[in-house]
Amino acid sequence: MTWEPLDCHAHTTMSDGALDVDELVAAVRARGVRPSVADHISRDVSGAIASVDAVRTYLDTLDRYPVARGGEFCWHDALWRELPADLAARFTHHVGSLHAVHVPGLERPLNMFSRRFPEHLDAQAYMDAHVDSVERFAREMPVDILAHPTLLPLALRDRPLEELWTEAREERAVDALFRAGIAFEVSNRYRPHLRFVRRAVDRGVRLSLGSDGHQPDQVGDLSFPIAMTRSLGVPDDQLYDPAVHGSRPWRV
Repeated sequence: MTWEPLDCHAHTTMSDGALDVDELVAAVRARGVRPSVADHISRDVSGAIASVDAVRTYLDTLDRYPVARGGEFCWHDALWRELPADLAARFTHHVGSLHAVHVPGLERPLNMFSRRFPEHLDAQAYMDAHVDSVERFAREMPVDILAHPTLLPLALRDRPLEELWTEAREERAVDALFRAGIAFEVSNRYRPHLRFVRRAVDRGVRLSLGSDGHQPDQVGDLSFPIAMTRSLGVPDDQLYDPAVHGSRPWRV
């Protein structure tokens, strides 16, 4: 049975998914995948877990189910910095995401899901700021996985990833992840290009699989990620598994 270390979003009272935990477990196991829940924990995601007390409730809920207990934290949001070490230790693994990045000259971080893109900002300048944020993320955030590493703002998603993620930018990103010991997620929802994933493998960055599923037909679907990792010769047992590889110490 293949392990999924990330990222089925369970629908309890605090999630943006479409399933409750029992339904999620059944759907994922039907695919031959061991279930993991990594709900959004952020004050800047609609419907997410948005307080330390809500994190406790979330973990209390997951404790009743045979799932890995993850959480997806927004780097740009301060909630992860407020998490007490004893509470952080109850997670089996921690996931970080760049749902917004800091761009010089902008008052607020630029959100990946905003339909507004600054008129004065060109794609190359944005990408330079994005990679700067990846490096800061890796230095600052004590997580185990970078979720959907190629996620970009809506305004740029019609552009080929290989053009925006130049080889020099890829190299900076994988170097930052390698130095920090953070895994690179091969996401089924926001699919990375092969060159970037190969570069991560060649640098020695561990890979993680994630469905990023929210609907019944999405949760536990690892067909694309596992095909990509196997095409690169990565053995299944070398993919990130919190039960095997553990979790980084939570130091903020």
